[in-house]
Amino acid sequence: MADAVLSSRRLFAFPRYQRDPLPGFRLALISTLLWIGLIVVLPLTALVLRPWQEGLGAMTAALHDGRMFAALRVSFSTAFVAALLNVPIGLLLTWTLVRMELPGRRIIDALIDLPFAIPTAVTGITLATLYGPQGWLGKPLASLGINIAYSTVGIIVALVFVGLPFVVRSVEPVLRDLPPELEEAAGLLGATAWQTVMRVILPTLLPATVSGFGLAFARGIGEYGSVIFIAGNQPFRTEIAPLLVVVRLQEFDYAGATSIAFVLLAASLLCLAGVAWLRRRVARGLVVGAE
Repeated sequence: MADAVLSSRRLFAFPRYQRDPLPGFRLALISTLLWIGLIVVLPLTALVLRPWQEGLGAMTAALHDGRMFAALRVSFSTAFVAALLNVPIGLLLTWTLVRMELPGRRIIDALIDLPFAIPTAVTGITLATLYGPQGWLGKPLASLGINIAYSTVGIIVALVFVGLPFVVRSVEPVLRDLPPELEEAAGLLGATAWQTVMRVILPTLLPATVSGFGLAFARGIGEYGSVIFIAGNQPFRTEIAPLLVVVRLQEFDYAGATSIAFVLLAASLLCLAGVAWLRRRVARGLVVGAE
């Protein structure tokens, strides 16, 4: 009887001290929550609340600004087109780096990450100098009637440059893990090169490609430094939303600036959520197809 009572006490007793599941778990958890709270949640909360501090009228007036919607249209349309262009370029570049032994491949691989390393303003000045009316490429193109700088085409060129590494680095590890034997087996089964690409390679790379597209698109929406020097910054034509935020701040129109930033944040989050949903659907479809 005494043994049974003692066993029941041990069963329902809570331990006074429970060790962390991993060494340093509590410290890592506190650091993570502190970082997320101070660096991410707190600034985003302030951005969401700030436009409403001056009343509903200021927010309503800011949302009826035609210049703001024109800038948002330019930012989202050019970012979308640039991300679409980065997909085939990134896939071809990744395939070349992974499947072929090229001389200087390590140098090319390092140059892909160059947009991450150099300041965006340097990128913008370089592109404006290169594609300007008197630039090395801009002058001969202008003689043919093709104007790159100070147009939406120039914005797309800048966004393609800064967004390409996201597609390449998203697809590269998946392609490295894809055994070449699958391609050889498809060829032995009678598949043509085009059928191998469309039915074997691209379906496997599709989730990673969607992720790279989403990252490039999100980067393009908020890009500032590499765009303003080549865009021309003409209101209702080539003015991007991040630049309009700076303009409103210079005019001391804090309600207008935070309103634009709020709309830009909400639209960006919706776009990223849509890309994440699409990536899950694509991955789930691949799993169901494999079964």
